[in-house]
Amino acid sequence: MAKYELIPAQLLHEGLATKENFFEPILADRATICLAHDSEYVDHLLDLTLDAKMVRRIGFALSESLIIRERLLVDGTIKACHYALKYGVAFNAAGGTHHAGRDFGEGFCLLNDQAVAAAYLLDQKLANRILIVDLDVHQGNGTAHIFRDHPDIFTFSIHGEKNYPFVKEQSHRDVGLNDGIGDADYLAKLLETLQPVFEQVKPDFVFYQAGVDVLATDKLGKLGLTAEGCRQRDEIVFDLCRKFQAPVQVSMGGGYSEVLRHIVDAHVSTYRTAIDLYNL
Repeated sequence: MAKYELIPAQLLHEGLATKENFFEPILADRATICLAHDSEYVDHLLDLTLDAKMVRRIGFALSESLIIRERLLVDGTIKACHYALKYGVAFNAAGGTHHAGRDFGEGFCLLNDQAVAAAYLLDQKLANRILIVDLDVHQGNGTAHIFRDHPDIFTFSIHGEKNYPFVKEQSHRDVGLNDGIGDADYLAKLLETLQPVFEQVKPDFVFYQAGVDVLATDKLGKLGLTAEGCRQRDEIVFDLCRKFQAPVQVSMGGGYSEVLRHIVDAHVSTYRTAIDLYNL
């Protein structure tokens, strides 16, 4: 999607970042990917031998370039975790591939970047209690599938109840919203449900899936948030992370407004909010 090139360009244009603020990922290796994904699924994916049914479920024709892209996404999120541990917050300008489960791809997601990174942090003993906050309009069903029985990684998803995926997994905490919900009701519901989760989990690291398909302009979202409502949503998440002194890695997630500028502006607003709050 064009937004993945335009977001960094807009950050540079607005002076929110310099070239020195960006990093380049490498290919995530098989062993790291298998911390969150089934080894047989990973092998078929890397060998381009997934069966036709799974390829249809994913929605992309398999290719070497696609697998390279997914492996770069995963490593990008892992590297962002290291920067978050250093600076408090860090971003992957793409990522948020939350429909990929332990042994399946789905909804144009082949590997779950934040799930792999969360498992990596535990494996490397860089975190002990992890909270994944998924505010994309679509439920993070793949993330829920991967960590449904995990004692140290808590999944939270607030999403359109009647939106994709129509058969949902069970997160540790799910909040389904009615179509058309606006800023005031959305923000009240978010704060009402997310703050107790922070208090319960007491995370020492947070992943934030910051999809902007919650906007009223989104052609797939069905919710009614304004750009300002989306900004306040981000502020709530970052304020809670700061209150609980939990570093946060942000992946950008979905955004499908008809006007590309609406998507890019909303994503850049997430960066701007973090830069302001963390004094970066």
